Amino acid sequence: MTDNSSNKSLKILVVEDSRTQAKFLRFILEEEGCRVLITDNGSEALMEVGSFMPDAILTDIVMPEMNGYELCSKIKTSEETAHIPVILVTQLFDAEDLIKGLEAGADYFIIKPYQKEDIQKLIIDILPDIISNNENKTINPFNFSYLGKNYKINSGKNEILNILLTTYSVAVKKNSEIEEAHDRLNSLNEELKKAFSDQISLNENLSAENKERKRVENALAEANKKLQLMASITRHDLLNQLTALQGYLEITNMLWDEEPETARKNLEKAFGMITKTKNTIEFTKDYQEIGQYSPKWHSLHTLVGNSLNHINVGDIRFENDISHDIDIYADSLIEKVFSNLVDNAVRYGDKITYIRFRSEKRDGNCCIYCEDDGVGIKDNDKEKIFSYEYGMNTGFGLFLSREILGITGIKISETGKRGEGARFELLVPENSIRNSDNSQ
Repeated sequence: MTDNSSNKSLKILVVEDSRTQAKFLRFILEEEGCRVLITDNGSEALMEVGSFMPDAILTDIVMPEMNGYELCSKIKTSEETAHIPVILVTQLFDAEDLIKGLEAGADYFIIKPYQKEDIQKLIIDILPDIISNNENKTINPFNFSYLGKNYKINSGKNEILNILLTTYSVAVKKNSEIEEAHDRLNSLNEELKKAFSDQISLNENLSAENKERKRVENALAEANKKLQLMASITRHDLLNQLTALQGYLEITNMLWDEEPETARKNLEKAFGMITKTKNTIEFTKDYQEIGQYSPKWHSLHTLVGNSLNHINVGDIRFENDISHDIDIYADSLIEKVFSNLVDNAVRYGDKITYIRFRSEKRDGNCCIYCEDDGVGIKDNDKEKIFSYEYGMNTGFGLFLSREILGITGIKISETGKRGEGARFELLVPENSIRNSDNSQ
């Protein structure tokens, strides 16, 4: 508990439809010496504001009857309550969440999941400054365009910079958590490698079992190498994005009064950088699942058929010409590869009428084809579509697919002809393919 002698006069109105969250906030605020009134929706909060006259309002965004943005806007457009600081409590799924808050006139954001220390810092360090600034604050609304949508921003310079710096801090924290997760995964991989090594020593006289374990060990080593690469790539990207975000914020701050138009353009770039950072963090969640479990044998015909469980192909004809007696040795996420190939065909095929899967033997290996009669892929994009950089703009499906397949040495390429359709080829090495009645 902190020294709350300066907070005893603070009256806080909490608007939260979750009883658990509301009780948690009440506990922290009252521990800091604040007087707390709780309502569970925006409409009820509006009725209480006049009689309670809080020093600040903490409101959730997603609520029945009236959401947090609407409540904030109504508070800020009333002469009697416009001076009251409104702090939005949000999970911050998108940069547009920030813009909507600024459009409503929000003074600050608390990002979920928050800790007790976050609320204490708000009450002790941040809220007094906001209250002081609001006493003589004048707002000059301005129009703002982001991703083709127009907004009217009703928050001042200090509020905008404070909110952006808050999201910057969250991104830095997430980056640190990702690095810690990588370290834990690397440690687990080392433990798994040692465990498999011990098993091989104990069963060295069982050649068939030893061969299978060796295959798993190689797959885990490949997964570990890919995780190291992902750690390097995402750390590099996040640092670049955070550095750029910091630069845009500093330029915005310097030019706000003298060159407001340039400042607003840099502000828009800052929001765009937040979106890129969010996408990078989400990508790491999908990537870290690769190689998490040992590869195993899968029925190829079933894998292809199961791809329809995740994708609605509509009127497109789907043909599964894969034999029922073929097994494929692959990472546990292999099903995502086939569903992604179908999804790409549906999304980008344009004039597509069918999707066909078939297989054939090639020099002792097995080649699996996914073909369609859509518009196809440009020659100079055939390799780019599998790259991390290309995925930053179009989604990481094909990049992740190549990584998943690579765990057990399966190669993927695109060999279709532009205008006649796409054709993805999966070349499976001899030791990763078998007949389903084969007991190897």
